[in-house]
Amino acid sequence: MKKLSILSLIMASFLMLCHKGIAQQQPNVLWLLTDDQRYDTIGAFNKMLHGRDSSALGYVESPNVDRLASMGTTFINTYCQAAGCAPSRTSMHMGRYPFRSGVYEFEYYNNNAEHSQPTLPEHMADLGYQTLHIGKLGMRIKTVENGKAKPYDIYQTDIDFKQLRLDGLTDWGKDWFHEFDGEKLDKPLKNVEFFVTPDGKFEYKSKELEQLKPEYAGSAKSIYEKYDLLAHYNKKKGPQSPFNTGILSGVSAQPAGKTRDGYYASIFTDYVNNEEKQITIGSRTFDGIDRSKPLFCHIGFDFPHTPVLPPADFRARFRKHTYKVPEFDRKELNKMPAQLKKAVLVSESDNFTDAEKQAMVQDYFAFCAYGDQLIGQTVDAFIEYSEKNKQEWMIVYVCGDHGWKLNDHGAVSKFTPWDIDNHNPIIVVSSDKKAFPAGKVVKDFTEFVDIAPTILSAAGAKLNDQKFDYLDGFDMAKVAAKEVPVRDYVVGESHAVTGPRAYIRTKDFMFSMQTRPDRKRGQNMEWALHASYEELDPGLYYTSKDPGEVNNLAFNKKYEHIAMAMKEKLMNIVLGDGRVEVEWGKKADGTEIFRSNFAEGAHDYKLRLNK
Repeated sequence: MKKLSILSLIMASFLMLCHKGIAQQQPNVLWLLTDDQRYDTIGAFNKMLHGRDSSALGYVESPNVDRLASMGTTFINTYCQAAGCAPSRTSMHMGRYPFRSGVYEFEYYNNNAEHSQPTLPEHMADLGYQTLHIGKLGMRIKTVENGKAKPYDIYQTDIDFKQLRLDGLTDWGKDWFHEFDGEKLDKPLKNVEFFVTPDGKFEYKSKELEQLKPEYAGSAKSIYEKYDLLAHYNKKKGPQSPFNTGILSGVSAQPAGKTRDGYYASIFTDYVNNEEKQITIGSRTFDGIDRSKPLFCHIGFDFPHTPVLPPADFRARFRKHTYKVPEFDRKELNKMPAQLKKAVLVSESDNFTDAEKQAMVQDYFAFCAYGDQLIGQTVDAFIEYSEKNKQEWMIVYVCGDHGWKLNDHGAVSKFTPWDIDNHNPIIVVSSDKKAFPAGKVVKDFTEFVDIAPTILSAAGAKLNDQKFDYLDGFDMAKVAAKEVPVRDYVVGESHAVTGPRAYIRTKDFMFSMQTRPDRKRGQNMEWALHASYEELDPGLYYTSKDPGEVNNLAFNKKYEHIAMAMKEKLMNIVLGDGRVEVEWGKKADGTEIFRSNFAEGAHDYKLRLNK
């Protein structure tokens, strides 16, 4: 009897451990990221931030993301670290600010520099995950072998857009051609845009092509008319032309589901439903899903990045709605910081006709609505797969790698520290409702550097281990539970288009300034400490009273104490608290790093301002 009691106790303990193991098993993780998406395209976000169902511009349609918000926790005041695709995506994958990774814009870089650390998917693989990427990645990481930089895959399986578009699994693409129509070319055709019709025909838009091959003369004009295109134009680019790039309005060459984003969603659905060991996509064959491992999948959707080409049915529906296009008073330019004025004039849109502006906004919101449908398709396939296999799961949805202007400040594009370019909410939905309660809205600041620690923590990583000390963010489950410091501010730095510029944002103010005299890495790193206030090209906006960030108060004596306090804090953080710069080199083979650490510990999340 005694032996039986001991055996029973052992069995009971074993069953308890098994149950505990099931409850704490590593969840499948789906990380969804859109591109150039402003937050007001999502109904739930408009409701949380402004108490309305639509954007200030007009009608929105986002039932699937709204559903995610009801299922999980929304971090409504999340801000990106750089308002450009490549540095923003790098900050997410590395869990580091640009001023600590040394990646500030669209440079190519390598993982051999002394300060480099494994990326998020590499850590996930070490934790036993099967890692998969579909669509746009946006990281320009390489590795150096024998003194030469070479491509470096951070995901075990990478189904990228480049080959998909060449295989015709898209509606639009752009590429360099070293041969054309079976003929090898003396000089490559650069950045040829092409459209793929439902019957698989390729249609080309390229001035070089038309000059090289007379039989293609007039093809660009024909495409512009066929797909009703509006491309960016201004004084610098000249008047509207069939050869202009940056398509802001038009209709897709393919029906819904057969666009580039449509294929991302259907490829993922096929992948998780595939029972075979391999899956063929276009001209490539990939290893199929390993059901013995948890899945980490990152889908980088392209919508609503240019070219803005919603399918015909979505476009027609949104053409029924009239939008209130943001108005621009050119007097704003008089007080606008020079770096921001430069960005505005490069991407100026206030010169468009009223009809062009209306079409631009209508098609952008239509494209986002189409993307919402694809988000829903992907989410449903992921949850169905996880629950069918009795696995825990987590979804991380990120609304844009940064935002986008639609004539806000008189321009399109991104790159500035204004709210419309940097405010990108995140929703986390999990089968673990204690960590991420359904319908919860977190208003405390969060940042893109929080994404990596959030996913790693859910996957079982011990973030207190020394190997994770380099991570700059927090586990958002702890942010939601208020188990980590509440941020008084968020920070970021970006060098693309504007030139080197950093920002710091509190609940009431946003201050930004030039951080470097130029892009020469490792030189004059402390330039801003000795530059005059005017040379810093400052911008200060009272955001709680001026949400559109139109009135620059940087030289207003009434707010001088605010500007000085924010300037000092920002400089100490981005220039003096572990700053890293690397001369990566044109071939991405540089590894020498330069450091500045005169204000170690300055980034303590605390900034009290006396208004």
